[in-house]
Amino acid sequence: MKKLEGKVAVITGGNSGIGLATAQQFVTEGAYVFITGRRQGELDKAVKQIDKNVSAIRGDTSNLADLDRLYDAVKQQKGQIDILFANAGIAEFSRMEKVSEAHFDKTFSVNVRGVFFTVQKALPLFKDGGSIILNASTAASKASKISSVYGATKAAVRSFARSFTVELKGRRIRVNAVSPGPIDTPGLSDAFGNVGMTEEQMKKSIVSGVPMERLGTPHEVAKAVLFLASDDSSFITGIELFVDGGMAQI
Repeated sequence: MKKLEGKVAVITGGNSGIGLATAQQFVTEGAYVFITGRRQGELDKAVKQIDKNVSAIRGDTSNLADLDRLYDAVKQQKGQIDILFANAGIAEFSRMEKVSEAHFDKTFSVNVRGVFFTVQKALPLFKDGGSIILNASTAASKASKISSVYGATKAAVRSFARSFTVELKGRRIRVNAVSPGPIDTPGLSDAFGNVGMTEEQMKKSIVSGVPMERLGTPHEVAKAVLFLASDDSSFITGIELFVDGGMAQI
């Protein structure tokens, strides 16, 4: 039997990168998946790539009306949620002296406000005994000169995993965080646009700090999320699972 047979999953930011890889993994393991994203063209491509058992709803997780539309669609089509991967987020890096008010507010709005209300608004549809996975980051644990704002948002996400675990234990809903290190996604280069490095320089600098001496892949993170979503992790809640090639461990 497949690990997620008959389950209904919601993945925010499921149109590319880690979210798309996870959606594909979930469908392969028997789930029906709802994905969200801000760009309709990318959502359409993702649906074609996943091929079956998927619905796409365009929206921004920091917009509460968009979240309401997402969960209205889930309610109408499936009536419940078994798994939520709160994956949507932005990664934009900047040195402290160059951080603008707009950059600060945008990053917290998407990465903190968006994650909180993504979970809160899912709860009326959530099946007791389900699984929630939050996408955090090694940036919450390992400081750098360019990640003060981003790292703070991901530290908040890690804190949510602990708090939500306590709040939802009565419903037997497990809540865990997955913390990727440097992952080779289309958005990786864009994230470093403000730090004055070429793509080649940026990747070389990142890899130098990874014990496994390479970038990770979205599929490698997806497999970790699948573990946390499935009964394979039935006695695991409140944890932070690093998928970082050892970067934040040494």
